[in-house]
Amino acid sequence: MPEHISERDRLRGDCARCFGLCCVALPFAASADFAVGKPAGKPCANLGGDHRCGIHAELRQKGFSGCTVYDCLGAGQKVSQVTFGGRDWRRGSGEDARRMFEAFPVVRQLHELLWYLTQALELAAARPVHAELRAALRKTEELSLGTPEELAALDVAAHRQEVNVLLLRTSELARAGVPGKKKDRRGADLMGARLRGADLRGASLRGAYLIAADLTGADLRDADLIGADLRDADLRDADLTGAFFLTQPQLDAARGNARTRLPASATRPVHWTAVAVL
Repeated sequence: MPEHISERDRLRGDCARCFGLCCVALPFAASADFAVGKPAGKPCANLGGDHRCGIHAELRQKGFSGCTVYDCLGAGQKVSQVTFGGRDWRRGSGEDARRMFEAFPVVRQLHELLWYLTQALELAAARPVHAELRAALRKTEELSLGTPEELAALDVAAHRQEVNVLLLRTSELARAGVPGKKKDRRGADLMGARLRGADLRGASLRGAYLIAADLTGADLRDADLIGADLRDADLRDADLTGAFFLTQPQLDAARGNARTRLPASATRPVHWTAVAVL
């Protein structure tokens, strides 16, 4: 079995093996996504002594929809069980807790890169750069296994840039096989755009702002969606078959239905309204 296949299973959050790090290490501001705000390093008021969320089943109703679209991509359990060897921040020293909270967002960024590299290695069209992608995946994994001190000193932005060069090349190769002219909407401001039924097959939507965009019935097959902001985007009846560099949090932040066609790597969000097929 290729090394990148087993990688996918390790890039899923496992809250049972984490010490609630996303509920403590990360800050959030009172907004439409969070009923109240808190600074980084302060436990959320809803976090219990067992590191479980006290309102997990009612997050949206209680005004914490932002929590429902967050995924650490496995960084939480790695920092908890590997970087800190299973030491609970509640029972360690204040310094241990601080170091753990600093390490978590760094590993989260590295795990996001691991997710993209894993997807890239699953694209047959990217075969010309598979060797380089595998090398980048190994290096990123090694960095994520660093000591707390090494993680604190890591220049994540520089490493992201190195990986991004490969991901851009992967995108070009993957989209080259799509027939017709491919749209380049990288970084485009498409907030609230009316794109119902739009032909975006093979498009580059890297970093595009698609907040609340109407993508009902749009053709997004084989599109590059890395970093696209899909908050409240309407993906009902859209076709995302083969879309790549798409993360689960992006989908969780969007709206869709039972007829939205998803890539094999994605899971249909449970909050999407099921619509009976007529």
